Amino acid sequence: MTTPVNNILSQYGTTIFATMSQLATEYNSINLGQGAPDLDGPLEVREVAAKALIEGPNQYPPMMGIPDLLKAVADHNKRFYGLDVDWQREVMITSGATEALCDCFMGLLNPGDEVVLIEPLYDSYLPIIRHIGAVPKLVRVEPPHWELPRNELEAAFSDKTKLLVLNSPMNPSGKVFNEDELAFLAGLLKKHDAYAICDEVYEHLVFDGQKHHPLMCLPDMRERCVRIGSAGKTFSLTGWKIGYLTAAPALMGAIAKAHQFVTFTIPPHLQKAVAYGLGLGDDYYSNFTKEMQDQRDLLAAGLKEVGFKVLDSQGTYFLTCDFSGLGFEGDDAAFCEYITKEVGVTAVPTGAFYQADGPSHFVRFCFCKQPAMLEEAVKRLKAHFL
Repeated sequence: MTTPVNNILSQYGTTIFATMSQLATEYNSINLGQGAPDLDGPLEVREVAAKALIEGPNQYPPMMGIPDLLKAVADHNKRFYGLDVDWQREVMITSGATEALCDCFMGLLNPGDEVVLIEPLYDSYLPIIRHIGAVPKLVRVEPPHWELPRNELEAAFSDKTKLLVLNSPMNPSGKVFNEDELAFLAGLLKKHDAYAICDEVYEHLVFDGQKHHPLMCLPDMRERCVRIGSAGKTFSLTGWKIGYLTAAPALMGAIAKAHQFVTFTIPPHLQKAVAYGLGLGDDYYSNFTKEMQDQRDLLAAGLKEVGFKVLDSQGTYFLTCDFSGLGFEGDDAAFCEYITKEVGVTAVPTGAFYQADGPSHFVRFCFCKQPAMLEEAVKRLKAHFL
């Protein structure tokens, strides 16, 4: 007799990131597939966590988060975006941004509600939404220009639409939604009386003098948007899994009810350290962005020399590349497997971020690595393809 399993989650295999990372380990390949920095974040932030761990307390912190971090997130919203946030009613700390997303979907969606999502997608969105019984309505942006399909978006919204999920800066495309695009989306939200879950984990990784504009900042959006950030991305401490979300009280009340049954609380010493990190001076944030931009430019230049067509990356720490000029016969998944095994460099297929019939000759490289590692990856690719 076979024990029954959930018929939604059982449809999904192992995530592409885990699959390619395992293959990279097996073949001793340079892993530019998974978006994980190869250096830990600021020492002073880690020292605060270590000190707090020893000194304690190490018991359950408040469910919503420790006051220091709640206040720090509220201050961060004001400092960077001019948002006035009530730290006691409008901020919550989660086990990474992925839990924040799960809490939002669980707290706000009912079976049959429709959710508009823009492909390419971070892989956790759809399984959770479908598990709840909500109905995803997919609209896509595609390489090389990632243009927003406004007619298709208008058609995707209906009187059943409960949520829009917006990822900006966008993984894997590197697209940063501009103010005109955000205004268009805001108009759809108002017209259909819908909410937006804004995945903004790469908010401090926007390049070439551009700025990140939260949808929450637009007129009439303050009560309709949930804004999600990530200490893992902002401080290169992905293993800490500290996320934070900001929402109006009416939304936060529903989202917090999900959080209390998912994780309930988050490690207090890590919260204290992230609170310290959010208060770092402007030099930290500007240097962090500059270092990533420099690494982007280093890898992009090398990949172009190899023969890739490298698309513009406005934000995140990812480059999307067209490999069709390299003479490889096969799709993006086959190419990523090939270069892992034969070249010793790992990427992930861009098509994996689409549900069906995605682009087949684009791959994503991650540049949040030390320059020497990026240079070695380019060296290996040149030795094979040139």
